[in-house]
Amino acid sequence: MKFASTRLIAADIKSMVAFYEMVTGHSAEWLAPVFAEIVTPAATLAIGGAETVALWKEGSAEPRANRTAYIEFQVDDIDAEYKRLKDKVPLVHELKTMPWGNKTFQFRDPEGTAVSLYMPATDAAKRRFASR
Repeated sequence: MKFASTRLIAADIKSMVAFYEMVTGHSAEWLAPVFAEIVTPAATLAIGGAETVALWKEGSAEPRANRTAYIEFQVDDIDAEYKRLKDKVPLVHELKTMPWGNKTFQFRDPEGTAVSLYMPATDAAKRRFASR
């Protein structure tokens, strides 16, 4: 398992992406109209529009609040990780493939922070992560 990214949920995704592009000096890669990533040498900052929250679970995050970050870890075998953890963590949602190509499940840590484990599932997602 490796630390993969931090995701922020934005009410105005275009402004948020532009701000972080300016701050980091890196251009965002738009993977969907509601999802962009800013990849730096050490980590990735992912920014999702508020409407992406419903893809996870309605109300699981909200922009401009203290529930805007998802901590994500990329794993080699999402099915094995799900099997290993599903009865040990409070699940937010079960396994699903997101529009940008990752197969994922989500749970909360003891403090309530959303944590997601994922692996690239589509060919496009696998190619995207192969270059990292």
